[in-house]
Amino acid sequence: MVRVLILGGTTEAAALARALDGKVEIITSLAGRAGIPHIPGGVRVGGFGGASGLEAYLRAEGIEAVIDATHPFAARISAHAQTACAATGIRRTTLCRAEWTKHADDHWIEVGSMAEAAEKLPSLGKRAFLTVGAGEAAAFAEVAGVWFLVRLLKAASLPLTDYAVITGRPPFSVEDEGALMAGHRIDVLVTKASGGAATYGKIEAARTLGLPVLMIRRPPPPEGESVESIEAAVEWLDLPRPQHMGVVGGVQP
Repeated sequence: MVRVLILGGTTEAAALARALDGKVEIITSLAGRAGIPHIPGGVRVGGFGGASGLEAYLRAEGIEAVIDATHPFAARISAHAQTACAATGIRRTTLCRAEWTKHADDHWIEVGSMAEAAEKLPSLGKRAFLTVGAGEAAAFAEVAGVWFLVRLLKAASLPLTDYAVITGRPPFSVEDEGALMAGHRIDVLVTKASGGAATYGKIEAARTLGLPVLMIRRPPPPEGESVESIEAAVEWLDLPRPQHMGVVGGVQP
């Protein structure tokens, strides 16, 4: 069987592993803090030690193809994958999550960085729903006069002055997101332009509630091949079709 490394940590990566189960030998790599349960095949948790470490891992494990299904903002591991696969000659593609489309009723304030988002936030609202992850919350540590409702995969202490943490794992429905924001009197949503269906409910809910959305734009995608769906990623592997013997009397021998 072909040995495939999925760089994961997303709902798409888990779905891809399920789609490939039994067709290839799968290893899904997770950062650890964003692990998703019930993934078929092998699971590796933790970093590789940079591009050189990933290159060594690919060689040692006999990996024949890499599918980068990481978060659109995981630019570092994507860059490492690009470098390591170029050095080893191993095939690589990126499973690109579809971007959200802005509607006429949306009020998006798009910025290029967390620092820019932190600077603009006080002018947009005083009760913010912050959905950028624990690692990015520090960018808002100096923001004064804003209370934060922060959603994380796992509870953590944050360097914010006035905040509350809730935990949850996508997908989130628009009804639940609307009730959450209305119940906490949220007046501004802060989010990465992550895209995809699993977390789109908060965007729809903000539109319905008439709230501004402070949107951090995506970094540029990695160079090289890319696909936009689970099905396309499976097709990209170009797996050999099973060979069937002839049919005799309507029954396979």
